Amino acid sequence: MPKYATGKYAKAISDRSGLEFPYREMVREWNGSIVHVSEFEPKQPQLEPRPSSADGISIRNVRVARTENDVPYAIPENGFETYTSGSRIINVTAPGHGLTNGTTYRFRGAPLAITVAGGTFQFGNPADFDGITGTNIAKAAGYAITTGLYVNDARNTSDYSVANFFHFTVDTDTATIGGVKGGGVGCSVGPVTLSSWLKILLIKLKIGLKQKNKSLLL
Repeated sequence: MPKYATGKYAKAISDRSGLEFPYREMVREWNGSIVHVSEFEPKQPQLEPRPSSADGISIRNVRVARTENDVPYAIPENGFETYTSGSRIINVTAPGHGLTNGTTYRFRGAPLAITVAGGTFQFGNPADFDGITGTNIAKAAGYAITTGLYVNDARNTSDYSVANFFHFTVDTDTATIGGVKGGGVGCSVGPVTLSSWLKILLIKLKIGLKQKNKSLLL
């Protein structure tokens, strides 16, 4: 069987440059070309791309988006303030309220209890103050509110005022002195009609508050 010489003293011509190099320094490229080691180029990866699949888009256990219910906004303690004597305009302090200008909302006092018959959740009325009755503020039909603080016989439309205050005109009652804060604790403003799930949530909240108060007494 024939043997090949080692080529220790042999020379070879590069298929790329045509230059002469020591035979033992030559290498073969992927395409069969014999080139010097200094000229060697690996196979371009893009000539044999790896198969790829499309990115995943769909997910498991999808559900349609739910419709968020409007919820009451808790008004700070004594958050109502009469504008001036003889006026029916009332400013309300409500930091970051997120309410819509011109929309009708209903005011409610602190939550009370569940009726024995129908299980309807009930609210009290805001406390009377400066000639304004809580019953009038909490009328069932609600009031159209105007965002922003009412000062100097005009609406303050600064970003801070619109985001943290609103005012409305109460029916019938007028302020006795003006500039008086009131309404008490636990008042809220929200949709005219509360959804049933929200009533249940408020019931649980009230029960939790009762239990917390009992624990504090113990």
